[in-house]
Amino acid sequence: MDLGAEQHGCEHYTRRCRIRAPCCGEVFGCRHCHNQAKNSLEVDLLDRHEIPRHEISKVICSLCNKEQDVQQNCSGCGACMGKYFCEKCNFFDDDISKKQYHCDGCGICRTGGIDNFFHCEKCGCCYSNVLKDSHHCVERAMHHNCPVCFEYLFDSTMDISVLHCGHTIHLECLNEMRVHHHFSCPVCSRSACDMTDAWQKLDQEVAATPMPEFYQKKMVWILCNDCGAKSSVRFHVLAQKCPGCSSYNTRETRGGPAIAACSRV
Repeated sequence: MDLGAEQHGCEHYTRRCRIRAPCCGEVFGCRHCHNQAKNSLEVDLLDRHEIPRHEISKVICSLCNKEQDVQQNCSGCGACMGKYFCEKCNFFDDDISKKQYHCDGCGICRTGGIDNFFHCEKCGCCYSNVLKDSHHCVERAMHHNCPVCFEYLFDSTMDISVLHCGHTIHLECLNEMRVHHHFSCPVCSRSACDMTDAWQKLDQEVAATPMPEFYQKKMVWILCNDCGAKSSVRFHVLAQKCPGCSSYNTRETRGGPAIAACSRV
């Protein structure tokens, strides 16, 4: 039985069932609906909680309202409650264009098609095949909150970006950072993308901005956020360039004397 998919579901999923929350016994469209309702700003922080997907055991058919154990087809009217159904995650979804699949390594369902992703054991999450031989492994890379909005990344429904350093962040949050001209990882400060063009422009600006004679021999110590090297370089008011990797993503660690030369006696 396949009736009225477009008439049922919630803001998160189109499907023909609702769930009974195992924690409070209330009925919601999905576990995300429960989490939003129970973790609203009006709820005391001590009462905040979320539904573990694997603990859902009861669903209610949206067509005949029969409550039953988790299964794909309603035991009352026979309706398919979700064209995609995962008995491991107790998950239903009628929009199969998402190409959902269950990853045993992650322990949850993902979208995008199983042929387009691989599970990295060290990182503990699924990545696009494009990154299979090029990503920098970070143990449990997505098992933490987004460093910008603080939403838990591992089971987030939003798109996630993997930075060059291997740390992860919501794509939307990364784009927001770029709008405000922040191009370094919020976790480790390494450049979040290929900055070659930006460094070349800085080279031109530094060359076009000579320092006053008093500062031309001033030396400072810098730490490169990209390669980790410590160097003594000539001070410049615009930026300090790493002599090792040519990055301007550096920080001054300590200054040198105003004039790096022997004084006369």
